[in-house]
Amino acid sequence: MPQVHLVVLDPAGLHARPAAQFVRTASRFTSRITIDVGERSADAKSLIALLGLTIRPRAEITLAAEGPDADAALAALLEELGASVERATNGSSATS
Repeated sequence: MPQVHLVVLDPAGLHARPAAQFVRTASRFTSRITIDVGERSADAKSLIALLGLTIRPRAEITLAAEGPDADAALAALLEELGASVERATNGSSATS
């Protein structure tokens, strides 16, 4: 399952407006997409679940996708997040 480890840079974290756009982007794909923060996980296609994670600045998150368009989904979500995130520097990177 492809996944990518990121650090949130946006000073507001992942708040309502960008979270809604993130969910719209995730919903375009058939793959199951999750976002993990610590021990908590949410369906990336659910705004309520995503906001429930309370993703704050400098939070380390993991995006994972499983399904026929998993790689394309992660690429689109990374593009959507843009400069509000960076790859985690703990040696983690996208894996398949």
